[in-house]
Amino acid sequence: MIADDHPLLIEGVASVLDNQPDMQLVCEAGDGREAIAQYRAMLPDVVLMDVQMPRMDGITATRHIRDLAPAAKVIILTTYRGDVPALSAFAAGAQGFLLKSMLRAELVIAIRAVAAGKRWIPAPLARALADHATQERLTHRELQVLERIAAGHGNKLIATELGISADTVKAHVKNILAKLQASDRTHAVTTALRRGYMQLGPAAEESCDLSLSSWPLAGPCRA
Repeated sequence: MIADDHPLLIEGVASVLDNQPDMQLVCEAGDGREAIAQYRAMLPDVVLMDVQMPRMDGITATRHIRDLAPAAKVIILTTYRGDVPALSAFAAGAQGFLLKSMLRAELVIAIRAVAAGKRWIPAPLARALADHATQERLTHRELQVLERIAAGHGNKLIATELGISADTVKAHVKNILAKLQASDRTHAVTTALRRGYMQLGPAAEESCDLSLSSWPLAGPCRA
């Protein structure tokens, strides 16, 4: 099963699987809630799950599917290369994490690996996970502060927006810089983007190099 809200990506994946004698795309979903319903109805061996989808994101859907079927095998699809989304995916029960820019090269290999009970982690991501394994993660409040720093807000405005004191904001900024090993506020934002704490938004995801135009297109999946 594949769950993704981009029809062209689904068609591209379907065309690749059509050429594999041991694989069949049995169903698809356009959002997380539909993914849960389709999984319950079809019980696919492997699920390809996008992270950013309407109504319910892929991480939450993965958690629900694993609660429904603890043996379910899920590969998370994403455009974000950071270690933070990967940690969230594995915490939700995913067995694989696949960058959309690497689908043509690794899709079939990753599916076979996860179907056989193995984990699949791309080499660049494995290195990122190792590099940051001992670092403390940002708290929810620190993320709220960092998002406002990224928007260009000063400490006083951040304090007003969050209903806390300016001194508390300063303390959060100090912790953020330490945890991200950043030299200043701008460095903290760029590091957070690189690691996947924050995203640039839907427009940035659309602009990533999926090279879907070079994939042969396939018809609707078979039920």
